[in-house]
Amino acid sequence: MTDRTYWNDYEWQLIHEGPQPPALHMALDAVITDEVGAGLRPPTLRIWEWSAPAVVIGRFQSLKNEVDPEGAQRHGVSVVRRVSGGGAMFVEPGNTITYSLSVPQALVQGLSFQQSYEFLDGWVIRALHDLGIKAWYQPLNDIASEAGKIGGAAQARRAGAVLHHVTMSYDIDADKMVQVLRIGREKLSDKGTTSAKKRVDPLRSQTGLARDTIIERMLQTFRGLAPLSPVALAGSTLEQAQRQAHEKFSSPEWTAQVP
Repeated sequence: MTDRTYWNDYEWQLIHEGPQPPALHMALDAVITDEVGAGLRPPTLRIWEWSAPAVVIGRFQSLKNEVDPEGAQRHGVSVVRRVSGGGAMFVEPGNTITYSLSVPQALVQGLSFQQSYEFLDGWVIRALHDLGIKAWYQPLNDIASEAGKIGGAAQARRAGAVLHHVTMSYDIDADKMVQVLRIGREKLSDKGTTSAKKRVDPLRSQTGLARDTIIERMLQTFRGLAPLSPVALAGSTLEQAQRQAHEKFSSPEWTAQVP
Protein backbone atom coordinates (compact mmCIF):
# COMPACT_ATOMS: atom_id res chain seq x y z
CA MET A 1 0.00 0.00 0.00
CA THR A 2 1.18 3.49 -0.76
CA ASP A 3 0.85 6.20 1.83
CA ARG A 4 -1.85 8.78 1.34
CA THR A 5 -0.71 12.40 1.21
CA TYR A 6 -2.47 15.58 2.36
CA TRP A 7 -2.99 19.10 1.10
CA ASN A 8 -0.04 20.65 2.91
CA ASP A 9 2.40 17.96 1.81
CA TYR A 10 2.75 19.93 -1.42
CA GLU A 11 3.69 23.38 -2.68
CA TRP A 12 0.69 24.09 -4.93
CA GLN A 13 0.67 26.21 -8.04
CA LEU A 14 -2.16 28.55 -9.05
CA ILE A 15 -2.84 29.24 -12.72
CA HIS A 16 -5.31 32.02 -13.46
CA GLU A 17 -4.86 33.27 -17.01
CA GLY A 18 -6.97 35.64 -19.09
CA PRO A 19 -9.95 34.46 -21.14
CA GLN A 20 -9.30 31.40 -23.29
CA PRO A 21 -11.42 29.50 -25.85
CA PRO A 22 -13.42 26.45 -24.75
CA ALA A 23 -11.37 23.84 -26.64
CA LEU A 24 -8.15 25.15 -25.07
CA HIS A 25 -9.64 24.77 -21.59
CA MET A 26 -10.39 21.11 -22.35
CA ALA A 27 -6.81 20.59 -23.50
CA LEU A 28 -5.24 22.45 -20.58
CA ASP A 29 -7.01 20.16 -18.14
CA ALA A 30 -5.59 17.11 -19.88
CA VAL A 31 -2.06 18.45 -20.31
CA ILE A 32 -1.67 19.90 -16.80
CA THR A 33 -3.04 16.75 -15.17
CA ASP A 34 -0.70 14.57 -17.21
CA GLU A 35 2.22 16.77 -16.14
CA VAL A 36 1.24 16.29 -12.49
CA GLY A 37 0.95 12.54 -13.00
CA ALA A 38 4.40 12.42 -14.59
CA GLY A 39 5.93 14.39 -11.74
CA LEU A 40 6.74 17.33 -14.03
CA ARG A 41 4.80 19.84 -11.96
CA PRO A 42 3.32 20.06 -8.45
CA PRO A 43 -0.42 19.84 -7.77
CA THR A 44 -2.16 22.69 -9.55
CA LEU A 45 -5.30 24.75 -9.01
CA ARG A 46 -6.47 26.44 -12.21
CA ILE A 47 -9.17 29.11 -12.33
CA TRP A 48 -10.83 29.33 -15.75
CA GLU A 49 -11.81 32.45 -17.68
CA TRP A 50 -13.93 31.95 -20.79
CA SER A 51 -13.48 33.90 -24.03
CA ALA A 52 -16.72 32.58 -25.55
CA PRO A 53 -19.95 30.85 -24.50
CA ALA A 54 -19.97 27.07 -24.63
CA VAL A 55 -21.70 23.86 -23.75
CA VAL A 56 -19.29 21.38 -22.23
CA ILE A 57 -20.53 17.81 -22.41
CA GLY A 58 -19.21 14.89 -20.40
CA ARG A 59 -16.90 12.26 -21.81
CA PHE A 60 -19.65 9.66 -22.22
CA GLN A 61 -22.68 11.84 -23.06
CA SER A 62 -24.61 11.72 -26.31
CA LEU A 63 -24.19 14.95 -28.27
CA LYS A 64 -27.67 14.91 -29.80
CA ASN A 65 -29.34 14.04 -26.52
CA GLU A 66 -27.75 16.94 -24.67
CA VAL A 67 -27.52 19.82 -27.14
CA ASP A 68 -30.02 21.54 -29.44
CA PRO A 69 -27.81 22.44 -32.42
CA GLU A 70 -30.18 25.15 -33.67
CA GLY A 71 -30.28 26.84 -30.28
CA ALA A 72 -26.50 26.61 -29.95
CA GLN A 73 -25.95 28.09 -33.38
CA ARG A 74 -28.49 30.86 -32.84
CA HIS A 75 -26.72 31.99 -29.67
CA GLY A 76 -23.18 31.48 -30.94
CA VAL A 77 -22.50 28.70 -28.43
CA SER A 78 -19.78 26.19 -29.31
CA VAL A 79 -19.91 22.61 -28.06
CA VAL A 80 -16.87 20.84 -26.63
CA ARG A 81 -16.40 17.45 -24.98
CA ARG A 82 -14.21 17.13 -21.89
CA VAL A 83 -12.10 14.18 -20.75
CA SER A 84 -14.13 13.64 -17.56
CA GLY A 85 -17.56 12.15 -17.06
CA GLY A 86 -20.57 13.91 -15.60
CA GLY A 87 -23.27 16.07 -17.14
CA ALA A 88 -23.49 18.93 -19.59
CA MET A 89 -22.88 22.49 -18.46
CA PHE A 90 -23.77 25.78 -20.10
CA VAL A 91 -21.27 28.59 -19.59
CA GLU A 92 -20.93 32.21 -20.65
CA PRO A 93 -18.00 34.54 -19.96
CA GLY A 94 -18.26 36.00 -16.47
CA ASN A 95 -21.27 33.91 -15.52
CA THR A 96 -19.56 30.90 -13.96
CA ILE A 97 -16.75 30.13 -11.56
CA THR A 98 -14.93 27.15 -13.03
CA TYR A 99 -11.79 25.64 -11.58
CA SER A 100 -9.68 22.50 -11.89
CA LEU A 101 -7.61 20.59 -9.38
CA SER A 102 -4.89 18.44 -10.94
CA VAL A 103 -3.58 16.30 -8.09
CA PRO A 104 -1.37 13.26 -7.53
CA GLN A 105 -3.27 10.02 -7.07
CA ALA A 106 -1.74 9.81 -3.58
CA LEU A 107 -3.93 12.71 -2.39
CA VAL A 108 -7.06 10.55 -2.68
CA GLN A 109 -5.37 7.20 -2.04
CA GLY A 110 -7.77 4.78 -0.35
CA LEU A 111 -10.85 6.95 -0.88
CA SER A 112 -13.89 5.75 -2.81
CA PHE A 113 -15.04 7.84 -5.76
CA GLN A 114 -17.72 9.45 -3.62
CA GLN A 115 -15.29 10.13 -0.80
CA SER A 116 -12.83 11.72 -3.23
CA TYR A 117 -15.50 14.10 -4.54
CA GLU A 118 -16.46 15.12 -1.02
CA PHE A 119 -12.82 15.53 0.03
CA LEU A 120 -11.80 17.61 -2.98
CA ASP A 121 -14.92 19.82 -2.71
CA GLY A 122 -14.51 20.45 1.01
CA TRP A 123 -12.44 23.63 0.81
CA VAL A 124 -14.92 25.31 -1.54
CA ILE A 125 -17.84 24.45 0.70
CA ARG A 126 -15.90 26.00 3.58
CA ALA A 127 -15.34 29.15 1.51
CA LEU A 128 -19.04 29.34 0.68
CA HIS A 129 -19.88 29.07 4.39
CA ASP A 130 -17.55 32.01 5.03
CA LEU A 131 -19.56 33.96 2.45
CA GLY A 132 -22.80 33.22 4.28
CA ILE A 133 -24.03 30.37 2.07
CA LYS A 134 -25.15 27.19 3.83
CA ALA A 135 -23.67 24.85 1.23
CA TRP A 136 -23.06 21.12 1.32
CA TYR A 137 -21.74 18.28 -0.78
CA GLN A 138 -24.56 16.32 -2.42
CA PRO A 139 -23.53 12.90 -3.79
CA LEU A 140 -22.29 12.11 -6.21
CA ASN A 141 -21.00 15.31 -7.71
CA ASP A 142 -23.06 18.36 -6.74
CA ILE A 143 -22.56 21.35 -4.47
CA ALA A 144 -25.97 22.42 -3.17
CA SER A 145 -27.56 25.01 -0.92
CA GLU A 146 -30.97 25.72 0.53
CA ALA A 147 -31.72 27.90 -2.51
CA GLY A 148 -30.82 25.19 -5.02
CA LYS A 149 -27.91 23.60 -6.81
CA ILE A 150 -24.79 25.80 -6.96
CA GLY A 151 -22.57 23.67 -9.14
CA GLY A 152 -21.34 20.28 -10.22
CA ALA A 153 -18.04 18.44 -10.31
CA ALA A 154 -16.52 15.84 -12.62
CA GLN A 155 -13.40 13.70 -12.44
CA ALA A 156 -10.99 11.88 -14.69
CA ARG A 157 -8.39 9.42 -13.48
CA ARG A 158 -5.23 9.64 -15.57
CA ALA A 159 -1.82 8.01 -15.17
CA GLY A 160 -0.67 8.87 -11.66
CA ALA A 161 -3.06 11.80 -11.26
CA VAL A 162 -6.67 12.84 -10.75
CA LEU A 163 -8.42 15.70 -12.52
CA HIS A 164 -11.25 17.17 -10.46
CA HIS A 165 -13.04 20.19 -11.88
CA VAL A 166 -16.08 22.15 -10.80
CA THR A 167 -18.37 24.67 -12.45
CA MET A 168 -20.46 26.87 -10.19
CA SER A 169 -23.08 29.28 -11.49
CA TYR A 170 -22.32 32.89 -10.65
CA ASP A 171 -25.13 34.19 -12.86
CA ILE A 172 -27.33 32.43 -15.37
CA ASP A 173 -29.37 33.24 -18.46
CA ALA A 174 -32.06 30.64 -17.89
CA ASP A 175 -33.94 31.46 -21.11
CA LYS A 176 -30.82 30.87 -23.20
CA MET A 177 -29.83 27.76 -21.25
CA VAL A 178 -33.06 25.94 -22.00
CA GLN A 179 -32.79 26.85 -25.69
CA VAL A 180 -29.33 25.31 -25.90
CA LEU A 181 -29.54 22.32 -23.55
CA ARG A 182 -32.17 19.70 -24.31
CA ILE A 183 -32.07 18.26 -20.80
CA GLY A 184 -32.80 21.66 -19.31
CA ARG A 185 -35.78 22.11 -21.59
CA GLU A 186 -37.21 18.68 -20.79
CA LYS A 187 -36.94 19.21 -17.06
CA LEU A 188 -38.28 22.75 -17.15
CA SER A 189 -40.71 22.78 -20.07
CA ASP A 190 -43.78 23.00 -17.88
CA LYS A 191 -42.20 25.12 -15.15
CA GLY A 192 -40.73 28.15 -16.93
CA THR A 193 -37.46 29.94 -16.35
CA THR A 194 -38.28 30.83 -12.76
CA SER A 195 -37.91 27.13 -12.03
CA ALA A 196 -34.62 27.07 -13.90
CA LYS A 197 -33.27 29.72 -11.57
CA LYS A 198 -34.36 27.61 -8.62
CA ARG A 199 -32.75 24.46 -9.99
CA VAL A 200 -29.38 26.17 -10.47
CA ASP A 201 -29.26 29.12 -8.12
CA PRO A 202 -26.42 31.52 -8.92
CA LEU A 203 -23.87 32.70 -6.42
CA ARG A 204 -24.58 36.29 -7.40
CA SER A 205 -28.15 36.16 -6.11
CA GLN A 206 -27.13 34.31 -2.94
CA THR A 207 -24.23 36.57 -1.96
CA GLY A 208 -24.66 39.90 -3.73
CA LEU A 209 -20.89 39.84 -4.21
CA ALA A 210 -18.75 40.42 -7.28
CA ARG A 211 -17.42 37.28 -8.95
CA ASP A 212 -13.81 38.30 -8.27
CA THR A 213 -14.60 38.72 -4.57
CA ILE A 214 -15.93 35.16 -4.37
CA ILE A 215 -12.87 33.79 -6.17
CA GLU A 216 -10.56 35.66 -3.80
CA ARG A 217 -12.41 34.20 -0.80
CA MET A 218 -11.94 30.73 -2.30
CA LEU A 219 -8.21 31.28 -2.72
CA GLN A 220 -7.88 32.55 0.83
CA THR A 221 -9.58 29.39 2.08
CA PHE A 222 -7.31 27.20 -0.04
CA ARG A 223 -4.22 28.93 1.31
CA GLY A 224 -5.40 27.92 4.76
CA LEU A 225 -4.87 24.31 3.68
CA ALA A 226 -1.62 24.48 1.74
CA PRO A 227 0.94 26.87 0.19
CA LEU A 228 -0.37 28.26 -3.10
CA SER A 229 1.80 30.31 -5.46
CA PRO A 230 0.57 31.98 -8.66
CA VAL A 231 2.49 31.02 -11.79
CA ALA A 232 2.15 31.74 -15.49
CA LEU A 233 1.47 28.94 -17.93
CA ALA A 234 4.77 27.58 -19.18
CA GLY A 235 5.30 27.98 -22.89
CA SER A 236 5.72 24.24 -23.37
CA THR A 237 2.47 23.50 -21.53
CA LEU A 238 0.54 26.07 -23.54
CA GLU A 239 2.03 24.87 -26.83
CA GLN A 240 1.09 21.27 -26.13
CA ALA A 241 -2.42 22.29 -25.04
CA GLN A 242 -2.92 24.43 -28.15
CA ARG A 243 -1.94 21.48 -30.30
CA GLN A 244 -4.39 19.18 -28.53
CA ALA A 245 -7.11 21.84 -28.69
CA HIS A 246 -6.70 22.01 -32.47
CA GLU A 247 -6.14 18.35 -33.26
CA LYS A 248 -8.47 16.72 -30.73
CA PHE A 249 -10.81 18.93 -28.76
CA SER A 250 -11.94 21.01 -31.76
CA SER A 251 -12.44 17.97 -33.98
CA PRO A 252 -15.92 16.72 -34.93
CA GLU A 253 -14.65 13.18 -34.36
CA TRP A 254 -14.01 13.86 -30.67
CA THR A 255 -17.02 16.08 -30.03
CA ALA A 256 -19.43 13.63 -31.69
CA GLN A 257 -17.64 10.53 -30.42
CA VAL A 258 -20.93 9.60 -28.77
CA PRO A 259 -23.40 10.91 -31.38
